[in-house]
Amino acid sequence: MDPLQQLAPHVWQLPFPVGHVYLVALSDDGYAAIDTGLPGSAPAILDAVTRLGGRPGALRQIVLTHCHVDHMGSAADLVAATGARVLAGAPEVPYVDGTRPEPEPDLTPAERALHEGVLAGIAADGVPPLRHTRVDVALHDGDLLDGWPEPARVLHVPGHTPGSIALHLPESRVLFPGDAIATDPDGNRVLLGPFNVDRALAVAAFRRLAALDAVDTVCVPHGVPIRSEGRAALAAATPEADWS
Repeated sequence: MDPLQQLAPHVWQLPFPVGHVYLVALSDDGYAAIDTGLPGSAPAILDAVTRLGGRPGALRQIVLTHCHVDHMGSAADLVAATGARVLAGAPEVPYVDGTRPEPEPDLTPAERALHEGVLAGIAADGVPPLRHTRVDVALHDGDLLDGWPEPARVLHVPGHTPGSIALHLPESRVLFPGDAIATDPDGNRVLLGPFNVDRALAVAAFRRLAALDAVDTVCVPHGVPIRSEGRAALAAATPEADWS
């Protein structure tokens, strides 16, 4: 089965073992990538753009939900290959461009073993080192992205990192929550994303996203996307109890 799955009229998921990438068809026959996977993921992302009909250089925008290696890991390689513009939340810019070290997560005991396992797996897989990249557009809460086929609203949802963002496309009823929201590997449970710098803010971010109207599809970076009735699924979740 082709791993590239269409989730909405302009949206496709490219799954990875750690950190899914989402592609969005733009109004000018180009594409945007929501996050970029781990370092070394660029060839698969460019191949997916080609299979969608994009020509070389068709990747126009890279929207980073936050600075972690499984989200910004291939941004520099994609910029070098395509000249795409990088967009990220304004507080996240120094972590993406490498002028400041990213803040460490405040791990609960339940998260610590998972975090160590993820890092060990990345090391064992021989993932290339992270390359930082410039940010061309610093995003703020309420911004609308240029060139998208419908209004795409930026939501500042700090907690996972200081500058984490989500994107909401109300016409398509699609939400890209970044790591504010995850699902379990079977897609049966909606969870607070782990490894947060501020757990209380992360829970508040989850609750803000859960209160949005016009959400059916939730394009989580980790786990299985929610493909219908997303608002109900988020409203029924209990993020306060996760990872405690």
